[in-house]
Amino acid sequence: MKKKFIGLVAGLTSVVMLTCGCSSIGSDADAAFEYINDELATGLSGTNEEATQGGTLIFAEDIYQPMLEESSSVASTTKEEEPQEEPQADDDKVVMVFIGDSQIENGRDSGTDLASLVSQRVPNSVAYNLGIGGTTAAVEHSTTDTSLDKWDSISFNGIAYSLAGKVDKEKVFANYPVVLDNMNKIDPKEVDYYFIEYGANDFFTKMPLDKTQFEGNPLHSYYEALEVGVSTLKDISPDAKIIMMTPFYGIYKDSQGKFLGDSYVVSYGVDTLANYARKALNVAEDKKLIDFDAMNDNKKCDLYLDTAEEYLMDGTHLTEKGRNVFARLLAHIPNFYEENEPFAYLDNDYIKINEFDPDEYFMISDSELEERYPEAYEKLKAGAYPLAREHGAGSED
Repeated sequence: MKKKFIGLVAGLTSVVMLTCGCSSIGSDADAAFEYINDELATGLSGTNEEATQGGTLIFAEDIYQPMLEESSSVASTTKEEEPQEEPQADDDKVVMVFIGDSQIENGRDSGTDLASLVSQRVPNSVAYNLGIGGTTAAVEHSTTDTSLDKWDSISFNGIAYSLAGKVDKEKVFANYPVVLDNMNKIDPKEVDYYFIEYGANDFFTKMPLDKTQFEGNPLHSYYEALEVGVSTLKDISPDAKIIMMTPFYGIYKDSQGKFLGDSYVVSYGVDTLANYARKALNVAEDKKLIDFDAMNDNKKCDLYLDTAEEYLMDGTHLTEKGRNVFARLLAHIPNFYEENEPFAYLDNDYIKINEFDPDEYFMISDSELEERYPEAYEKLKAGAYPLAREHGAGSED
C-alpha cells in the first residue's frame, strides 16, 4: 500500500496528513476533509477531491482536551447537608442506569444530565447516573494490577465489577460519593436498561482500539474493556437491555486555539474518534446490544461542524440544548420497548437544533403510521401506546 506523508506546520502545532488508497475513515471522510481550515488546506498538494478519494488523516501532536468544571465530591457535600427524601421502591418503575464519562456526568448537579432528561421523557421511570468525567472504557495505563482483590480503577469495568459485587466499591469510589450513593441504590436484578457511553477519553489518552494494537492486558484496550464490562452487566442483569452509545462527534483545536479537524480526520496517535465509535458499534453487534450512534453517522440530528457551536460547548461536551436533543432521541428506545409509543417514532425522528423545542413530543401522523407501519397503526387503534395517545395519537378520523 503506497503512503504519502506531507508535513505541515500551523502555528506551533505539528500535524501530519496521511493519504492512502485503503482507508478506515468511512463514507464521511470526504465531507469531513472539507472542514480542515484554509491554512492547512493550502499546504496540501493536489485537490481536495484527490486527497479524499483515499481518505485523509490528521495526526496531531498537540491537541486541546476540554475538561468540565463539575466535581462529584463537592456536589455530594452539599446534598448530604440537605434533608433526604425517602427513596421509593423501584419494583414498579422502569429502571435505567447510565454509565460513562463526562458526557453522562455533565449537568448532573443541575438535573440537566442525559439521565435526568431521558427519564423525564419515559413514563414511570427512574434513572441512576454513574458518569465520571475523565474516565475511560479501557483500564487506565497507570493500573498494572487488575486482580479483583487489588482493583482500584474507576473505568467502565470498575463500575461493572462494583455493581456485581466483585470489587470493594466503597474503596474504589471513595472519592466519588454521588456515584457511590447512586450505585448503592441499584439492584442489578431490577435494572431494565443500561446506557453505556465511552470513547473520548480513550481517544485523548491514546488507549488501543483493540488487542491487535496491544500485547498486554486486554482490559487496557477499548474494545475488550467494553466487551468484558458488558458481559459482567449481562451476568448480573440478565433481563436488562443494554444500549451501547458511541462517543459523540467532536471538533478539535490545538493548545493555541487553531482548528485541526473533526472526529473523522483527527488522530491523536492511535486512530480517529470515529473509529473508536465504530469499535463500540462492533461491540454492540458482537454482544447483541442495542446501538446508539452519537457520532451521528445515521443522521438522526444535524450535529456536524456547521452546527457544532450549538451542540458542543467546547468542541467535545454537549451543551444543555445538545443534551436535550439527544435525550429525546435516546428516550425513544425505552419508550418503544415499554410499548409507550410505536417504533415508527424512533425510526423517523430527526432534529435540527435551531428548530428544536425541548417541550415538543415527536410523533408521525396517524395516516402516515397507517400507510407505513400498518401493524403499529392497528395496535394504536386498539388502544396501545399510551404515551403516544396522551399526545393525540389515534385521534385522527
